[in-house]
Amino acid sequence: MALKILRRLRACAAPAPTAPRAADGDVLLETAALTKSYAGADGALPVLAGIDLQVRAGEVVALLGKSGSGKSTLLRCLAGLIPASSGTVSYRGRPLTGANPGTAMVFQTFALLPWLTVQQNVELGLEARGIPAGQRAEAAVRAIDLIGLDGFESAYPKELSGGMRQRVGFARALVVEPDVLMMDEPFSALDVLTAENLRGELMELWESGQFPTRAIVLVTHNIEEAVLMADRIVVLGSRPGTIKATFEVGLDRPRDRDAPAFEDLIDRVYRVMTGRAKETRVPGRPEGVELDKRTAANTPLPPASVDGLSGLAELVAHHDGRWDLADLADDLGLEIDDVLPLVDALDLLGFARISDDDLILTANGTAYAGADVQESKAIFAEAALGTPLVRLITTSLRQNPEGTLRAGFFRDVLAHHYTSEQVTGQLETATDWGRYAELYAYDADPQEYRIDNGAPAPTPRP
Repeated sequence: MALKILRRLRACAAPAPTAPRAADGDVLLETAALTKSYAGADGALPVLAGIDLQVRAGEVVALLGKSGSGKSTLLRCLAGLIPASSGTVSYRGRPLTGANPGTAMVFQTFALLPWLTVQQNVELGLEARGIPAGQRAEAAVRAIDLIGLDGFESAYPKELSGGMRQRVGFARALVVEPDVLMMDEPFSALDVLTAENLRGELMELWESGQFPTRAIVLVTHNIEEAVLMADRIVVLGSRPGTIKATFEVGLDRPRDRDAPAFEDLIDRVYRVMTGRAKETRVPGRPEGVELDKRTAANTPLPPASVDGLSGLAELVAHHDGRWDLADLADDLGLEIDDVLPLVDALDLLGFARISDDDLILTANGTAYAGADVQESKAIFAEAALGTPLVRLITTSLRQNPEGTLRAGFFRDVLAHHYTSEQVTGQLETATDWGRYAELYAYDADPQEYRIDNGAPAPTPRP
């Protein structure tokens, strides 16, 4: 309710859209056949493949995708912070050979220097450019005032709330008046109300013509945030990242979340992200992988804890075993993107299936949701052994006479197919699932897995 009131107040107070500027439409950034790979244990690990993208003056572009789609890597390539493996990145028609002089970045973490005041933090970029102290101070005060921080010039980061710290990050980026403002999930570390307020103020500034930048590129995994802010949404597929689809938003600002057109666009983007519009693809599983051909390489575990997926299964069971995904997220006060890993996990374990955007518990899922602790462990153990990584760890431990293996062994196996960050995430999920199912234990100090002798043996594949 508070968010709806806030939206109505903002809609009443928002300034009328400004007329397009003469230079709007000019190509500021462009990639051509961009690829990016990192060195892995078994050669190059592709992160981006064949990205062709333009960012034009006067538009807000959202790069949307799940974890592992390479959206943050693409943003850093556009900013010239990391080089492309092949293809080109151009700024105003000239290929980049280093940091992009026309961009500035706002990160998810606030990245402020704690020993500097707000004004000193904002001045850092200007100081690096050799701007004299007097001019730096004048420009910093203007940026601080623009972003709503006036009165906090002499405060230190520890005195500020999360929202105010992120305002400092925006001021620090805007003070250099970049052509393109880059934002890497800038609201994800904030509470819901603070993020909503800061998002709205940012878009009001953009529409007012006071914004000292000509384009914005936003990285997000949040579909609603992308539809709320962007003029164009670029949806990235995963492993390696490719452009799956582009959506022209075409909605007037301020945008009404309750409008049918807004909800329809969210639904269309959601279908592209999940692949459920054209086929009954199982979330979290690569397209076209048959049951008996799934491996730890082609079937990653969704980042879902046992507590989370168990809780969701129980909630759906109390909802007569069927729940529309969009309604589910709304009723729980969550973003649909926050629910998807849990949905993917239930589907992968065979506890649920997707039908016409409804999450439906299977017979096994209903039994799991209604079982007592020990029975639910047994049901979960059998289901978890059907997932490739949990099966791999359990089988490997059983084949070792000592019943133990170092985590490094599994890291090396996964490193052929995942980045180091993804490997860590996969093993964290597998450890959580295996421990709960009492399939194996994990000792953090020696980083060692140990078989649980009371665990059921893995059944052979069909």
